[in-house]
Amino acid sequence: MNTRENNAYIPLLREDYQPCVPLYPIETPGIPSGSVYYFNTGSGLRYEVLFARKKDNYLGNIINFSVLNEEFEDEYSETNRGEVYRVIATVAEIIRLYHEQHNYCTSYVFSGEFKDDNDNGLASKRSLMYYNKGLKILHPGWTIALSINKVIVFRKKKNDE
Repeated sequence: MNTRENNAYIPLLREDYQPCVPLYPIETPGIPSGSVYYFNTGSGLRYEVLFARKKDNYLGNIINFSVLNEEFEDEYSETNRGEVYRVIATVAEIIRLYHEQHNYCTSYVFSGEFKDDNDNGLASKRSLMYYNKGLKILHPGWTIALSINKVIVFRKKKNDE
């Protein structure tokens, strides 16, 4: 039985959430249940957002978000092109789209890379940005936590609501 018909479907983002900036066009996977999404920014950067199943929990996902351009020495490089808000909004939309196709998923984990020596806390500035955005846009049926440098989003159990 479809979870939407059973009223068990819990959207990942608040129903009234609207991005405050325009999104970049998103390239969805060739099949709806695919796990790799792409988008290009106005400055020509190409990003990949990949969802991987956790080994110990098939309903849990690890989100890998990276820059694919050859001009950067690694996929987690700091780009500093003034596009951060649109990039964050586009990644949030990709996560929403993925969840619509995989609505049985119970958790998502993201870990932001430390970008430089000024990033000296327990959590990277990237993780903190995504954590703060998640606090604002997540549906009340989900909980978000910051554990050292990991942003963890998990579905609340029925008795937690």
